Amino acid sequence: MSETNLAKVNVDLQVQKERVESVDFKIITFSLGGKDYGVDIMNVKEIAKADKFTYVPNAASFIRGVYNLRGDIIPVIDLRLFFHLPQEKKMDGLENMLILRIDERVYGTVVDKIDKVVGINSSTVQPPHPIFGDINIKYISGVVEKEGDLYVILDVVRIFSQNEDDKNKARIPIQENTVDNFVPLPSSMQTAEQKVVAADTAIGFIKESLLALKRFQAGPINDVWVHQRFVDWSVTRSASDLQLKNANDADEFLASFYSLCDGVFWDDEYANMVKNFLPDMPSNSIQVWNPGCGKGYESFSFACILKLRYPSARIKIWASDNDIMSISNAPNMTFDLEEVPEYCRSFMVSGRNGHSFNTVIKDSIVFEYHDVLNEAAVPNLDIILMRDLLSFVNTQDQEKLIDVFKEKLKKTGIIIIGQNEALNGDWRSIGTAPVSAFMRNE
Repeated sequence: MSETNLAKVNVDLQVQKERVESVDFKIITFSLGGKDYGVDIMNVKEIAKADKFTYVPNAASFIRGVYNLRGDIIPVIDLRLFFHLPQEKKMDGLENMLILRIDERVYGTVVDKIDKVVGINSSTVQPPHPIFGDINIKYISGVVEKEGDLYVILDVVRIFSQNEDDKNKARIPIQENTVDNFVPLPSSMQTAEQKVVAADTAIGFIKESLLALKRFQAGPINDVWVHQRFVDWSVTRSASDLQLKNANDADEFLASFYSLCDGVFWDDEYANMVKNFLPDMPSNSIQVWNPGCGKGYESFSFACILKLRYPSARIKIWASDNDIMSISNAPNMTFDLEEVPEYCRSFMVSGRNGHSFNTVIKDSIVFEYHDVLNEAAVPNLDIILMRDLLSFVNTQDQEKLIDVFKEKLKKTGIIIIGQNEALNGDWRSIGTAPVSAFMRNE
């Protein structure tokens, strides 16, 4: 070989080497049915694992359902089913998901295994070949080899996008392999059973969003309220605007959940209802637990009501909260007398910085830092007061707390919970709205 030709070969080899080593394109690689695939990293929003997808009626077979991604309800597509590929069995039940952003939409895609980020040079990507017959060639943007591994690069934009002609057609679900057919039937075309399923699905989304956005645990304790609230919510909103998109939506949905006088002094009307509800006590010593007392307004209100209802009784309220600042400040709070309800004023004394409660009320309340989910060092109780708190702990912890109530409450003891909460099973209701109170069944 001549020196000229040899030099040309060396130049070509160097160009090829530089081309291979330079990276101007990155893909996330994953496996489907035992083969390696990749997608443009610019289309990947994040990686996730999930095991609970909400079923959607009338959806195509490859639609696994929808998923609550921190308040955003996204459709989940199983790429294995979409491409008619075999599925791996998951030992832990969790599915691997790539969360993709296509234009302004977000989708979840289920794959067998997510591998790594691979940097490549776009000039090394080869056009697809019909040999990849297990996947429709129109969904492949190219094939690339990297360090001995061959990756099929999927065109997710094409997979998840409609063509322009389809955009002008009526969106009625049919069983074809196009993701945009994932649309439930209009209400006017649904059977009665389909409407029930659709409503249950929508409520399911709401519940998942409330948990993700506000840690509100929808379940047996508050299910009646959640369903009624959903009905009211649906009346004022279009079908496309039912879901909770952010924390503000969740706050608006929950606005009517909280008990009267939440976080403030109980007003005279509500205090009178509670006072009239309270039964005669078998003992002259009344022990009360008030977990989640917050800044102490509820504890002070209840202490005054108890003294009015049982004037000669020895009252002790164990008021606890996991907000150490509120607990620290509660015993020493002072008030403008005008902001204190009438039934509390006879228990107030004037001081240099304003009015505060007298020693009779202060000595009846023990404010202490405590997380309600930890063991409580309280005696046998006559009353448990914890309005609205149960709905903000998970189902398992709810069960633990209710077991604690059973252990700590005397046979004649009562528990006052949120006005939109209820206890079932071993409990019977003794309150009248808006006072939600229960006793153990004998």
